Amino acid sequence: MTDPWARPPQQPGPPPAPFPQDQPPGYGPGPTSPTPQEGSSLPAKLKNIFSDPISIVLVVVIVLALVFAGLLGAELYARNRADTVVAGTVECVVQDDATASFGVLPPFLMQHVSGHYTNIRIETAGNQVRDAKGMKVDLDINDVRLEDSPTSSGTIGSLVAHITWSAEGIKQTIQGAIPLVGSFVTGVTTNPNDGTVELEGALGSITARPEVADGGIALRVQQVTGLGFTLPREAVQPALDAFTSELTQDYPMDIRADSVEVTDSGVVSQFSTRNASIPKQTDDPCFAGL
Repeated sequence: MTDPWARPPQQPGPPPAPFPQDQPPGYGPGPTSPTPQEGSSLPAKLKNIFSDPISIVLVVVIVLALVFAGLLGAELYARNRADTVVAGTVECVVQDDATASFGVLPPFLMQHVSGHYTNIRIETAGNQVRDAKGMKVDLDINDVRLEDSPTSSGTIGSLVAHITWSAEGIKQTIQGAIPLVGSFVTGVTTNPNDGTVELEGALGSITARPEVADGGIALRVQQVTGLGFTLPREAVQPALDAFTSELTQDYPMDIRADSVEVTDSGVVSQFSTRNASIPKQTDDPCFAGL
């Protein structure tokens, strides 16, 4: 008969694992190095990216965007630089502030590389053109080719200048440019119906008609009155001829007057030239920057 309070017999367990022969007892196995996961290296990552069509599209879009941004920046810088250079040339010629802009197409960089500029738009501030006060110029220039040669810096296919001269500007110019007549003039009235300009003074008036003459604009005296009497035109015509000749002739590139018209507010005219040679710096310092 067994003892109910007796401890049950101990069951034999598995034998303890033997220590490695090259390690002392009590020294456990060291940490194992992590196994490299698949796809963690750079080539594997690139392979994963380029195996995905969406990733390829994103990469192409980013590259194209960077290229486009670089070209756009270069285009804007070159265009702004060219606008400044051309405006500076015009400012030197007319002696007034000016702004210039090149045509949108083709892109300016293509025009600059080829040396062929399709169209240029230039506008002056309207303060003066040389000694002519109150005169404003709008220029349209086409087919410009920069080709340095012994006689020129290139050619211009066509240049058309629309010139506006206000009545107030005519008065100020005559007052400062013609010693005898200038002191006489106190106001200017335009008469579009008969195409004349009346130079008014305290003691009389001079009626003149603007006309195209010798590539410039002339003021042909129609009538001179003073103290209520009609005076001979020859008394003031030579002074007006010298005045208009100095103002509207001797422009570069053989720019000549085509037409003139009297309006309610002044006189408008058109000047132009075709197949003209661009002066070299030695011939005209204003063209040194081109």
